[in-house]
Amino acid sequence: MVNRMETRAVPKTLTLIIASGNFHKIREFKAMLKPFTAIDILSLIDFPYYVPPEETGLTFEENATLKAVHAATALKHWVIADDSGLVVPALGGAPGVYSARFAGKDATNADNRKKLLDSMQHLLDDDRCAYYECWIVLASPQGVKKAVRGLCEGKVLTQERGGGGFGYDPLFVKHEYNKSFAELEESVKNRISHRRKAFDKIMPTIESLVAES
Repeated sequence: MVNRMETRAVPKTLTLIIASGNFHKIREFKAMLKPFTAIDILSLIDFPYYVPPEETGLTFEENATLKAVHAATALKHWVIADDSGLVVPALGGAPGVYSARFAGKDATNADNRKKLLDSMQHLLDDDRCAYYECWIVLASPQGVKKAVRGLCEGKVLTQERGGGGFGYDPLFVKHEYNKSFAELEESVKNRISHRRKAFDKIMPTIESLVAES
C-alpha cells in the first residue's frame, strides 16, 4: 500500500501538523510519513506563537489526546500527536508518563537517565525488564479521529551505550537485539520502535484522509 504511494507524485492537498517541538521526535515522524507525498507536513516549530497545553494526563493516551485536540482546535488543521515513555514494572511503572521529567521539571535527558540507573542499581536480570509505550492520536478541529498504542519490549542496561537516539535510548535494548537504541542505525530503530508500531496501526486512517482530500 505504501510502496504504491512512494512512486506516485500528487499535489499536496492535506496539511498534517506534528504536535511536537522535539527535533528528534519530529525527525522520526517525518521519516515514517515520507511515503505520503500528498501531505504537507508541519510541526509546532512552524507555529512559534502556539503554546502547547500542560501535560496533566495520568496515562500516555490521555496526554496524547490532550496534545492532539488542543493543537487541532487552535491551529485549525489535522494534527498527529504522541505521548510515550519508558515503563519499568519493577519500579511500579516508573518513569512512565513522567519519563521526560523523571529527575525534575527542568531535567535533561542525562539527568533522567542517571536517576533511572540509580533507581535500578539493586535490580538484576529479569527485574530490569522494561518497555517503551507510545500512544499516537490523530485529531481534527472537530475532535479525535483515531488513537492507537504501540509497545517495544526489552531491558534496561546497567550503563549507557551509544551516542544516537534521545531520551532513555542509550539504556534500552530491545529483546532479540544486542545493541541499545542509541547504537542502532536510525533507519533500524524507526522500523522496530514503539512509535513505529503505533504508526503502523494509524497509517490506514491517514491513507483514507489522503484519499478523501
